[in-house]
Amino acid sequence: MAAVILCLSANTTLAQDAYITRPPALTTEGIPPIPQSIADGLAGYAQFRSAQLQAWSPTKRQILIRTALGNAPQLHVVEGPGRDRRQLTWYARGVHSEVSPSFDPADPNSFVYLYDPANTEARSIYRYDLTARKSSLVATSDTRYPPIWAPQGKWVAFDSAERNGKDHDLYVVQPTDPKTKRLVTEVLDLWAPEDWSPDGLTILMNEGVSNNESYLWRVDIKTGKKTPITKRGDGNPSGWLSARFSADGRWVYAISDRGQIGEPRVWRCEIAACAWTPVTADGLAVDITAGPNGTGGFELSSDGSLMAVTIDRGSYNELQVIDLTTLKARRLPAIPKGVVTQLHWRPRSREIGFTFGSVKAQGDVYSIDMSAGALTRWTFSEATFNPDVLPPPQVIQWQSFDGTTISGILYKPAVNFTGRRPVMVQIHGGPDARDRVRWQGRSNYFLNEMGVALISPNVRGSLGFGRKFAVMDDGKGRDGAIRDIGALLDWIATQPDLDQHRVVLTGASYGGWLALEAGIWYHDRIRGIIEGAGMTDFTTYLEQTGQARQENRRREFGDERDPVMREYLKSISPLTRASELKTPTYILHPGKDTRVPVSQARDLLQALKANNASVWYAEFADANHDGFPNTVANIDWMLASWVMFMNTYVLN
Repeated sequence: MAAVILCLSANTTLAQDAYITRPPALTTEGIPPIPQSIADGLAGYAQFRSAQLQAWSPTKRQILIRTALGNAPQLHVVEGPGRDRRQLTWYARGVHSEVSPSFDPADPNSFVYLYDPANTEARSIYRYDLTARKSSLVATSDTRYPPIWAPQGKWVAFDSAERNGKDHDLYVVQPTDPKTKRLVTEVLDLWAPEDWSPDGLTILMNEGVSNNESYLWRVDIKTGKKTPITKRGDGNPSGWLSARFSADGRWVYAISDRGQIGEPRVWRCEIAACAWTPVTADGLAVDITAGPNGTGGFELSSDGSLMAVTIDRGSYNELQVIDLTTLKARRLPAIPKGVVTQLHWRPRSREIGFTFGSVKAQGDVYSIDMSAGALTRWTFSEATFNPDVLPPPQVIQWQSFDGTTISGILYKPAVNFTGRRPVMVQIHGGPDARDRVRWQGRSNYFLNEMGVALISPNVRGSLGFGRKFAVMDDGKGRDGAIRDIGALLDWIATQPDLDQHRVVLTGASYGGWLALEAGIWYHDRIRGIIEGAGMTDFTTYLEQTGQARQENRRREFGDERDPVMREYLKSISPLTRASELKTPTYILHPGKDTRVPVSQARDLLQALKANNASVWYAEFADANHDGFPNTVANIDWMLASWVMFMNTYVLN
């Protein structure tokens, strides 16, 4: 691997305080010092917070939230609506979205959570004691999915790839006694525990074959015996998510896109025969992108009488609460248009809590008491920038090369900017993620101060548009996503207020690859590329990504061990055609990335340098792929460097 060299501008005689101080774990190449004036301008846009609901206490009207008051997000406890939060964790790097805390149902002073001490995504189980105000290690593991409690408390079930680094087996442990850790059953590849039966004898597990194909199993806690509850090999693979037992253990509920249309709905089956029937109405797609880590889509109340579910409405979603006796939606208080995530019922109550975010705020915690019909706001996160000064975002559509309709979100700059405006295309990762109308945070600076329009496309492969759309990019259909970006460039050229000659492609992870590859295909129509943690060579990526992810990724991208597929993957790898990449390119990468190894970025850097291309490089040694760039300090520096890149290669 090529060494990473720190390069400074020759203009080192100016005062030190005229430039931003780099984060300590950052190395760069080709990036001149960033003027302090850029950071000063961004400051008014960087000061905002959000609060994400994590869990309810089992006995109190008390919640755990995740929020950042300093350099990184931490867990906090909130004793009641509008009351002060109390910080619990104090990790230097903070805790990120995969922390997945949950209370012991039998002990309101204890909860477990996931934390990655080595910052390599090998998460272990920790227990927090609210009385002692301290954490302790429960099990050193390699856990990917949220641990789940037995209904009676005491025991928690979790997945771990500790056996061989690849297969996520099922374990149980008593968090108060780490020596009780026990392997329940061995599996192959990615399996996730999703719910524990009311009698504490069975666990529902999800076998993930690919992003669009999975199966549900019952696992006997004592014997480890696995019993399938979804069909396999019928020629009609489906995805299954968020499996839940009914309160009496008689039924299983789950989200699936089963059937020919591929529209996600909530289904249920009686365990004895397991003939699946729909719960949500035909034509109402469940929003499967609504909540990470098993807390979105739907959740059942403790007594099993109500189901909270998020319904996909395109650029936003809608919360519904369905009476499971009548399968009719209950009347709810009015909620503005936005995105509801992280559904959690308060135990032994009819109060549903959730996080709500919109274009006006990144997120705050709310709840609805279904007995009283009242909407309550729990947290009040601050922001210095008022997004009401900007035009409202627009949902846009365009036709791709094969007639497929592609959509995205257009955020226009402040109205005081006239003439054709530069465009920053922000491509999501996944590939099966999905962009909606949302709070732009620091990116509001581009809109309000620089007059740059932002477009967030949902190219083929994105979730929320049906199964056919989600699998259109699989295997040798990958270049279709590149052409979707080309069709977007055609659409931009037809807009009287957008400048087709000043377009920048940006993206992270898969979005980073797509920004690079589309920048090669359409190099004469692109002014610059900003990519983070992107794949630059699909074949070496598939060979070197974490073992637990390899088979899943091969089903998505293709198997590099097949000579024909390997040739195709090479043909759409930016490293293969680096000599054609003349567009100014900014590469960012986390140094501890186990999904897309940092060698992918370093190899492309060297190839572009050999090509005498204009290239900037930033490597964050303290960050991994999960939540990159991981800390507020890293994010602030990164956005300031984006502004300077835009000033250097686009606006000036």
